[in-house]
Amino acid sequence: MFPVRPPLVLRSFYRNVVWQMPAGQKVLYLTFDDGPIPEITPWVINQLREFNAKATFFCLGENIKKHTNEFEMLIKEGHATGNHTMNHFNGWVTHDFRYIRNVEICQSVLVKHRGQQEHDVADLFRPPYGKITFSQVKALKRKYKIIMWDVLSFDYDKTKSGEQCYRNVQQYAKPGSIIVFHDSKKAEERLRYALPRVLQYFTEKGYEFKSLQF
Repeated sequence: MFPVRPPLVLRSFYRNVVWQMPAGQKVLYLTFDDGPIPEITPWVINQLREFNAKATFFCLGENIKKHTNEFEMLIKEGHATGNHTMNHFNGWVTHDFRYIRNVEICQSVLVKHRGQQEHDVADLFRPPYGKITFSQVKALKRKYKIIMWDVLSFDYDKTKSGEQCYRNVQQYAKPGSIIVFHDSKKAEERLRYALPRVLQYFTEKGYEFKSLQF
């Protein structure tokens, strides 16, 4: 299991991925994995709107196809969207050809529903579970910015409380941090507690929340 902040040794092994953004200004980068879904994603959008916050949503292709309205809401609100594979594949246990093909299928779905040409799309990719092999990184980095994280909220972990998830972010986030939440049913209870408090706390500290752009 990953700790709240990825250890330096892990970051040193995976040098061709993005762990955090430049730390010059008081800016944080909220990211949401596994959506969009109607039960959670619109609520997240409303919370972000209240604080004039932008975020990046790493979407599953199968959810984009099932919940097109929610995906279009993300685009309309000006949030960034990225690729999280079509079917939430674990790169450590998936053959490279099958894994990369699944990423490509998801990208086709993203492009179709964004209403843009492929070369106009910001090619962001986050591996599900953060599990990706060196050979998969080598193949995908030619096209994608592979986005990991600086702070993990653990909102997906049912053994954690919403307060613990909030404290994970409140204590460890710093300028340039990329923070992981999940707009999923599994994370819902903890997300609904932690996200408004994170937005409130850091806004009062003078931070902005921006989407990932390269």
